[in-house]
Amino acid sequence: EVQLVESGGGLVQPGGSLRLSCAASGFTFRSYSMGWLRQPPGKELEWVSDISQLGGVTYYADSVKGRFTIDRDNANNMMYLQLNSLKPEDTAMYYCAKSCAHSVRCADRGQGTQVTVSS
Repeated sequence: EVQLVESGGGLVQPGGSLRLSCAASGFTFRSYSMGWLRQPPGKELEWVSDISQLGGVTYYADSVKGRFTIDRDNANNMMYLQLNSLKPEDTAMYYCAKSCAHSVRCADRGQGTQVTVSS
């Protein structure tokens, strides 16, 4: 059974930073691209970022490019999302997901971790 467990969310002031983590289990982690999705309050789910199986190729939504960084640790079945220069519009539930292909149509996703950007 695929399990994806996010952590690291919280309340942060505009301009601040957070690092989200995703612990994966139940599948051969290194064989799959991974990604992050988010859902702002009252809005639809949106794709944020993808990373290739070995971590050498990354993709970002225009809204986060230059501020967020995705990476992964295949030895420990972990994925991360570094969020810098946070804005109030980044407030959302963030989900770790498997095999998204730059869309919200991912094979699996976790339960999410809440990120709130507010002064």
